[in-house]
Amino acid sequence: MVSLKRFVIINAIMLCYLQTTTSENEVREIEKIFASCKQPSPEFDGCIKRAFNKLRPYFKIGIPEMGVAPFDPHHANEIKQSRSIFGVGYKLTLKDVYEIGWSRSIVTKYKTDWDNERIIYSQYFPEKWLNGEYEFEGDAFGLGVLRQGRWNMTLRDYSQTTRIKRNGTGVDVHVEVDRIGDMEIHVGNLLRGNGIMEYMLDRLINATWKPGFAVIRPLINDLVSTAFTDIWSKSFRNFPIQEFIKN
Repeated sequence: MVSLKRFVIINAIMLCYLQTTTSENEVREIEKIFASCKQPSPEFDGCIKRAFNKLRPYFKIGIPEMGVAPFDPHHANEIKQSRSIFGVGYKLTLKDVYEIGWSRSIVTKYKTDWDNERIIYSQYFPEKWLNGEYEFEGDAFGLGVLRQGRWNMTLRDYSQTTRIKRNGTGVDVHVEVDRIGDMEIHVGNLLRGNGIMEYMLDRLINATWKPGFAVIRPLINDLVSTAFTDIWSKSFRNFPIQEFIKN
């Protein structure tokens, strides 16, 4: 009879073997994805766009052996925004924010700006979901307003353009919303728990968000820019892309 200790050792060896085999298979798969991307080549940008789309299955599971952490859903501890609109200033802090939908996104355009060490690409999301907690502090008509609660947002038929520029050892990331086909946003405790009034205000906000898009857009830009900067720092900063792209 195999002793318990020997049984544990055998299982540990098998797990290590399976992990090594899986890692090797993933590396080979990544190599195949980027195999046809040669630089310099007029087809390089199109090839990278297709490669990024083929990487989508890894967004949820990551590629640990290449330092890529999973990021769908993406989690941010805190996102802050300060603005002044029509002379009314506010501070908004979003906490424990989750963003879901990256693995369903599609890169529609990709361009490498070699001279400025920058890449620009556009991305389409059938749906993107965000949720978390908020703290809002504003000053309207000289009256201080402080609210806290939970919020969630759904963006449908949504597209964005991302610009990533190398900055020393890091990167500068800027994301701009291109289009939102539809949006739902729900913010709790806006009226200190007055259920009927909050329900009516909720419906009003969702019925009139398009005329107020200019106000909402900077918030969404900040949300997605912060998220992508965090994703790049945690997941793609050390991705050895130079090992897969050949001249």
